[in-house]
Amino acid sequence: MLDGPLLARWLAAAFALTLLLAALRPSAAYFGLTGSEPLTILPLTLEPEAAAQAHYKACDRLKLERKQRRMCRRDPGVAETLVEAVSMSALECQYQFRFERWNCTLEGRYRASLLKRGFKETAFLYAISSAGLTHALAKACSAGRMERCTCDEAPDLENREAWQWGGCGDNLKYSSKFVKEFLGRRSSKDLRARVDFHNNLVGVKVIKAGVETTCKCHGVSGSCTVRTCWRQLAPFHEVGKRLKHKYETALKVGSTTNEATGEAGAIAPPRGRASGPGSGSGDPLPRTPELVHLDDSPSFCLAGRFSPGTAGRRCHREKNCESICCGRGHNTQSRVVTRPCQCQVRWCCYVECRQCTQREEVYTCKG
Repeated sequence: MLDGPLLARWLAAAFALTLLLAALRPSAAYFGLTGSEPLTILPLTLEPEAAAQAHYKACDRLKLERKQRRMCRRDPGVAETLVEAVSMSALECQYQFRFERWNCTLEGRYRASLLKRGFKETAFLYAISSAGLTHALAKACSAGRMERCTCDEAPDLENREAWQWGGCGDNLKYSSKFVKEFLGRRSSKDLRARVDFHNNLVGVKVIKAGVETTCKCHGVSGSCTVRTCWRQLAPFHEVGKRLKHKYETALKVGSTTNEATGEAGAIAPPRGRASGPGSGSGDPLPRTPELVHLDDSPSFCLAGRFSPGTAGRRCHREKNCESICCGRGHNTQSRVVTRPCQCQVRWCCYVECRQCTQREEVYTCKG
């Protein structure tokens, strides 16, 4: 089973970079682990010996477990892919929750407090993190940025004789195996660790469910007498949408002392649902492809341990102001903005726009 503290440390470190990425130069990326300096992506022009030393330093700079550091060091492409995965996962989390009370606030103490609890939000973070790493690794393999993997091999597909296997498929087989090993799995009787492991696997399964076979026709005048096909992952936005839906339908599998509500209760299976494997031994974790959680989430309305609250948050009056502002009402401000408009493409190679000025209303939640 999953080592819960290991994954929690990985997630806590991983999502620290979210607000820093936009301000960095394209030549550098911040993994958010050391808290001191940016992690420079290795240039391709380095001499082999210098590249190896820089790669080892990059892996050492990341606060990884010993096993994770060893896996990072054995392939120069891993460190860069980790950075890409963290960025993609964090930004997708913020995009999916941009209209919610909890808008994926991950900086500082909020992140640390959140990852200690078994909320639905924590379940989503585990799933989006493992999904991001699986997606990034599969793409890195097919792009030739990894030494230990390459394009996906032809899977056992029905009617495979109808086409030729070619192109360069995303190597999901390698990436999913790597992620399970990298995030750690060892025997544990701790329910929270097993819940985290379950949610971690949900992220990988959503990636697998989105794989499609893409084909390109060959032949005289596009007659498609021969097709070249390869497997391709769904865009990560699609993965984020599916995980967001699973967040909304997440199952509560037990309860612990809940700091959000101050209540305490014994761990028990979800009402009306049969327990999964090991039910005879009182195992409350069911077999399900959905996200699962242990604790009821806080409201996220007011500033506290888990979020800065919603005071001052921008909202959409007709859509979500009532929900996000938690009934406190909202302020309305009128401002004049100037934006490009009536844009036209001019021959040969530029776009010409007018500048249009208009007044717009901005709504923010009251404190």
